[in-house]
Amino acid sequence: MISRLNYHHLRYFREVATEGHLGRAADRLNVAQSALSIQIRQLEESLGVDLFERVSRKLVLTEAGRIALDHADQIFNAGDELLATLQQNSSARTPLRIGAMSTLSRNFQLQFLGPLLADADSGFWLKSGSLETLLHDLDTLTLDVVLTTQVPPPRSDSAFAAQRIAEQPVRIHGKPDFFGSETLGELLRNAPVILPTESVIRAGFESLVARLGVQPRIVASVDDMAMVRLLAREGVGLAVAPSVVVADEIKAGILETAAFDLGISEPFFAVTIPRRFPHPALADLLQQQSS
Repeated sequence: MISRLNYHHLRYFREVATEGHLGRAADRLNVAQSALSIQIRQLEESLGVDLFERVSRKLVLTEAGRIALDHADQIFNAGDELLATLQQNSSARTPLRIGAMSTLSRNFQLQFLGPLLADADSGFWLKSGSLETLLHDLDTLTLDVVLTTQVPPPRSDSAFAAQRIAEQPVRIHGKPDFFGSETLGELLRNAPVILPTESVIRAGFESLVARLGVQPRIVASVDDMAMVRLLAREGVGLAVAPSVVVADEIKAGILETAAFDLGISEPFFAVTIPRRFPHPALADLLQQQSS
């Protein structure tokens, strides 16, 4: 079907579908009405379906016509994005394609997206997934940037660049009823703990309890920061997490943060790949994150 699809015919069809009138579309395209009618008929023959039905003096899309128009819009919009990207045309905004590890704090993602959300002319796509999947999408240019808490492992076939854009201290957060211990060791010995499986936090916490000589009661090991937040809200235990994860609950007085310094911090990285045609908004966005 692709080999038989004439994109000139598709463009003519799109104009007629938008105008709903063959004569007006012919005027806009600066072609004869009879010639335009022939082009539409040829497109219908190549697709094997009727795209229009005539109602009174107006052309109305059939079901197949509505499907064809939806695809035509996507095709020509993609063409506009292609031209804007290759010509570095800043007046034509293409969405910034962002990947975020599925375990990454939603609050941190919102902070990163803040400048884009404040700009009415900016758009973005956000995809969550495993680091391996997102790096593959970055490598194949499906994504412009990947947000992660880990530096990508070195690979001989890709030149990933990881820019540290933030670092958050990891603290202990929980319902006020859990607090009252005079020392960190006493707190970890007596209260249930919700521990993320994220490698930096996990390794730092295991080193901490080894130094303190305590055996904490870990009631939940969770690979999703959103679930860490919800479990802490429900009073399941004390959450070991960056403050940004539970910032809303702390502000609302639902959770409190222990005064003890754990000596653990979690870095946040924006991973990119060298490109001849980077997204025009990416450099400014990364600069704002680092400032």
